[in-house]
Amino acid sequence: MTRGRSVAENDGQRAAAGRAPRAVTRVAAAVILRGNGDVLLAQRPTGKAYAGYWEFPGGKLEPGETPRHALDRELREELGLEVTHAAPWFMQRYDYPHADVELNFFRVFAWTGEPVGHDGQAFAWQTPGALTVAPLLPANTRVLSALTLPSVYGITCADDLGEAAFLERATHAFERGLRLAVIREKTWPLARLAPFAASMRERADAHGATLLLNGDDDLARKLGYAGVHWTAQRLATAQARPSDLMVAASCHTRADVAKAGDLALDFAMLGPVRATPTHPDAAPLGFDRFEALAADTELPVFALGGLTSGDLTEAIDHGAHGVALRRAAWPST
Repeated sequence: MTRGRSVAENDGQRAAAGRAPRAVTRVAAAVILRGNGDVLLAQRPTGKAYAGYWEFPGGKLEPGETPRHALDRELREELGLEVTHAAPWFMQRYDYPHADVELNFFRVFAWTGEPVGHDGQAFAWQTPGALTVAPLLPANTRVLSALTLPSVYGITCADDLGEAAFLERATHAFERGLRLAVIREKTWPLARLAPFAASMRERADAHGATLLLNGDDDLARKLGYAGVHWTAQRLATAQARPSDLMVAASCHTRADVAKAGDLALDFAMLGPVRATPTHPDAAPLGFDRFEALAADTELPVFALGGLTSGDLTEAIDHGAHGVALRRAAWPST
């Protein structure tokens, strides 16, 4: 996965080179989404740094301005759009030669007006994963990778339902569009887990879905999985992420989510948002607390715990990339 440098990497590299940290330029950036998933990219005009490069539209925060206020103002001034529905997403920090930039990304789902380049810039609707414009500003490449993540992350519960019944439900879930899931059967020995994982992979591959394995990097590779999902305990001891796997992590605190961002993981899962029978002693966060813990982090975060697909819009409005579902991801009909 191509990614920008994290806050820690920016500051560490400047210190190693004997350069003092610079003031951070705060920017609001808009990921304007059509119903088909296409996003709007704008080309930087002549006279600006990186002229000719493509980026997500937006601009600098003015003194006393919040990122959301800057987003609304910049889209009005730059493109003639009035935002009617936008949600905070995640932050990206990038140390360019001309500026150390903090980009606060929002997903914009609804607006009025048609985009017009008031500064004379070109713009184009693009499909994430199949861009036709180049070059792209390097701070935006991680965002395009995140846009390819589905909004629902399924978590297996075969131990609860029985393997045969669960595999039947999994087949139906993939047929109905589930495209991202993790095998999490923590108590199973390898002799039981391996054939189940192979059966799940066969079903997922038939529908273009991506599977992660909860726990061990080497076992994920051995089973031919695209990625690994770390526990919070594994995240706490990690010094770097494997480069050959997609990597996610379970998080319970602000520090957990911050570390997942510093390690440039692909996404995190934060909860429980609501009470759940699998963790009866865990105090639910609620969506307001979830939003506070996930705010300004450097990777997409899924909301977890007692949720259904009906909670997706509320989760997104509180800063989640999407929802992680256990039983609700695998309905019987």
